[in-house]
Amino acid sequence: MSRLTVNNQPVEYRLEPETPLLWALRDASNLTGTKFGCGTGDCGACTVDVDGRAVLSCRVPISAAEGTYVTTIEGLSRERNHPLQLAFIANNVAQCGFCIPGIIMAASVLLKHVPDPDEAAIRTAIDNLCRCGIYPRLIEAIQRAGRAARGEETIPAGARPGIDPTDAARVVPALVPPHR
Repeated sequence: MSRLTVNNQPVEYRLEPETPLLWALRDASNLTGTKFGCGTGDCGACTVDVDGRAVLSCRVPISAAEGTYVTTIEGLSRERNHPLQLAFIANNVAQCGFCIPGIIMAASVLLKHVPDPDEAAIRTAIDNLCRCGIYPRLIEAIQRAGRAARGEETIPAGARPGIDPTDAARVVPALVPPHR
């Protein structure tokens, strides 16, 4: 039995101690934003924040996470209005989107420790793999999120989760549903 805090909620996992944190999050807590990519810790799709560190959850047994505070993409912002989420949308970073939760989590840890990262700091901290090749837009989006977090820039929010498509069109004119 492993006890930890996930997205500010105390959790007790009744799983085998060697169960990877990834599977506890995805299967037991239904937090499917954390992705299974490689299972070897090479791709970064499973990155979560554990006590302020970017951690590859596929490589950490839940017994090693005992007593920690874990934040997943779902816990970053319930309203999807974290500066990184807004910057990734505004800069059209995502393509297929599979790697994005892990990259955003790694970037959120970076911005906690380095609020104004230069390109070299970003390239060092974000070693996640992306098959779509988002890297040029990624650098600018992380720097933009840093500016927003520091209050130097405002990033317009998109439609909120669960919004009706017609209402979304009023908030984000590009989302006008097709006329039939």
